[in-house]
Amino acid sequence: MAIKISPVDMDARKKMDLKAGDTVRVFQKIEEKGKTRLQAFEGLVLARKHGREAGATFTVRRVSSGVGVEKIFPLYSPMIDRIEVVKRARVRRAKLYYIRDKAAREARRQLRKTSIIGTSTADIEKADAAEEEGVPADFSKETEAEKEHIVEEMTAPTDDKEEKPAEGGSASGGKESEAVEAGAEVKKG
Repeated sequence: MAIKISPVDMDARKKMDLKAGDTVRVFQKIEEKGKTRLQAFEGLVLARKHGREAGATFTVRRVSSGVGVEKIFPLYSPMIDRIEVVKRARVRRAKLYYIRDKAAREARRQLRKTSIIGTSTADIEKADAAEEEGVPADFSKETEAEKEHIVEEMTAPTDDKEEKPAEGGSASGGKESEAVEAGAEVKKG
C-alpha cells in the first residue's frame, strides 16, 4: 500500500506531454463562499520550466478583451483539476516569449490603420485641443463623402516628376498648367 501525499495524480501529470506551442485548457478550482467551482483558462503555452520535478511550471497566455493575460501554473498544483490539450502546433523554439512583442506590434498596426482612415490631421489636432480642455472630441459629424475624400487624398498616387509652371508664367498663358491639372498630356514644342 502506497502512501499518498498529494491529492494530484502525480504520475498522470508527469506523463503529460505539455510543450510550448500547445493550446491548453486549464481547469482551476476557485473557492467562493465555501463552495468550489471550476474556472477554465484557455491559451497558448509559452514556456515549460523545470522539467518534471516537483517545482515544474508552465506559462499560458491568452488575449482577453484585447489585453494579453498570462498565468504561470505549477504543474502539480492541487488547485488544478485537469489540463486538456486543445491543439498542438509545431514550433521551433522552446520558449515563445516573442509572441508578446508580436501581439503588441499587431495591435499597434491595427491602431495605426484605423486612425489613418478614420480621421484627418485637422481632426486629430481638434481632438488634442479638446482633450486639453477636458471635452471629449466627436468625429461622428463628418459625412461619408468627407471621409471618402480624405481616403482618396491619402491614397492618390503622387507624381513628383511633372513640372507645373507658375500661373501665367508660360508663353501659352497658363493653359499648360490647366491641362496638367485636368489630367491631359501636354506636348511642349
